[in-house]
Amino acid sequence: MKPDTSPQKLLAVTPLLDFRHPALQKLIDERGWHVLPEFERIGAAYDFVRNEIAFGYNASDDLSASRVLADGIGQCNTKGTLLMALLRAVGILCRFHGFTIDKTLQRGAITGLAFLLAPRSIIHSWVEIYFEGRWINLEGFILDARYLASLQQRHPAATRFCGYGAATPNLGNPPVEWIGTDTYIQKDGINHDFGLFDSPDAFYARHGANLSGFKRWLYQHVVRHWMNRNVAKLRTG
Repeated sequence: MKPDTSPQKLLAVTPLLDFRHPALQKLIDERGWHVLPEFERIGAAYDFVRNEIAFGYNASDDLSASRVLADGIGQCNTKGTLLMALLRAVGILCRFHGFTIDKTLQRGAITGLAFLLAPRSIIHSWVEIYFEGRWINLEGFILDARYLASLQQRHPAATRFCGYGAATPNLGNPPVEWIGTDTYIQKDGINHDFGLFDSPDAFYARHGANLSGFKRWLYQHVVRHWMNRNVAKLRTG
């Protein structure tokens, strides 16, 4: 079933896209995003999620935007939820595109037992926005600039690269900056396309999150903390 592309649906509040939450409203008001032109509004929300929400692993994929903001870290799915909420809050039409990626993309950022426990195909997503009469894909917000710079320093000769949370044909100059066109950092790792959804809520209701049962408990309470320590070490070189 195709998503509803009406403005009412693509600007709607949902339990995950809870942009009326006081914390999100305070952020937007303090930054003055409402009064910016459309291009700058998109860029302000995008740059905030990319660089002020550090790359890291939350307790689950299906967290609300306000919870991701409070965590201060995120990965593709959780940072995407926060970005969608902020974009809708400032009047930007957006939708969810669901995929899976091969877990080899995460090798290095995820090691040892964590890598063994991870499913072969990991739920992934990007955000699509309607801007200047066309849909634009936003995925380049996943890795914060400091983490990406550290990764580039560790692999200075790399062009096509897969690992440490990146899958890109040009690690030295990936298309991650908002300039009004598509941005990507994990696209080359995609191995399945679930299609478009009005919201992350609709996607998770149909496809679920990455882990369940004991693996979910172990990930939430033990494994993700190892992963975040590893990412922090990589970020600081």
